[in-house]
Amino acid sequence: MSARTIKKTFRVKPTIEGAGVHLHRAFGQGEVPQFDPFLMLDDFSSKNPADYIAGFPWHPHRGIETVTYMLEGEVRHQDSMGNAGVVGAGAVQWMTAGSGIVHQEMPNPERVPLTGFQLWVNLPKINKMMPPRYQDILPAQIPNIDHDGAHVKIIAGSWQGTLGPVSDLMVSPMYLDVMLDANKKFLCEFSDTDTALVYVFDGIAGVSSPLQQLTAGMVALLSNGASIEIFAPNGPTRFLVIAGKPIGEPVAWHGPVVMNTQEELTRAFAELDAGTFVK
Repeated sequence: MSARTIKKTFRVKPTIEGAGVHLHRAFGQGEVPQFDPFLMLDDFSSKNPADYIAGFPWHPHRGIETVTYMLEGEVRHQDSMGNAGVVGAGAVQWMTAGSGIVHQEMPNPERVPLTGFQLWVNLPKINKMMPPRYQDILPAQIPNIDHDGAHVKIIAGSWQGTLGPVSDLMVSPMYLDVMLDANKKFLCEFSDTDTALVYVFDGIAGVSSPLQQLTAGMVALLSNGASIEIFAPNGPTRFLVIAGKPIGEPVAWHGPVVMNTQEELTRAFAELDAGTFVK
C-alpha cells in the first residue's frame, strides 16, 4: 500500500467576505486547480461576534456545492426556493447550487462563540446546471466512531466500513472530522488518485513518514497514494480530512459563480441582472 506524504502546505490567510465577516481562508481561488475538485475552504471560527455578525446577506451561486459544517453556534439561512432553517452546532448543510440559487446565511448573535467551516466543491460540466437541492444533516445522523484513540465523525464517504450520511454526490468526496488523543495514530485509506487534504484547527498533527508537522491553521495537500498516517506527537489534535475525485476541467470563476468558460460566466451575470438567474 503506497503511503501519501505532504506535497505542499498552506497557512490560513485572514480574509473579509460577505457583509464584513472576518474569517481565515485555508485555500481559495489562487490555488486553483491544485485542490481539484475543491475550490475553497474557509474557517469562520471566532469568539468575537463583531467578526461575523454581519453575516452573508442575499447572494447567488451557480455551478458549485457549498458545505457548511458547524461545531458551535448557529447560522440561519433562507433561499430563493422558499427554504428557511437553522444550521446548528454539530450539523451540516450540503447545498448544491447547480443551475442557480440565491440565499443568505446569517449567524445568530445569541449563539456564541461561532465555530465552523465552509467548503466549496466544484461541479463537473455535466452537473453544473442541475436543479438546486439541499442535504441538511443533523448531528445525530453523523456517525461518530471511536477507534484506538481516534474519534472520527464521518460526514461523507466512509471510514472503517462506516458510511457518512451525505450521499448522491458528484465527486465521491470523503469528509471526516478527527479528534486524535495524545500519542495516538490515525490511519485513513483513499482511492489512489483522489485529491486529499488535511486541515488542522487544534493542536499539532504529524503527517506521514518522515514525520512532517502541521500546526493549527495549516492545510496540507497530499501526494497521491492509498493511505495516510497522522499522529498526535505533542498532545491531542483535531483536524479535517477531505478527499475527492478530480474533475480535470477548465475553471472560470468570478465571485459566487464557477463555470467552465468566460462566456458561461458572462451569461450567468446577465441572467442575474435580468432576473432569470434562478431556473
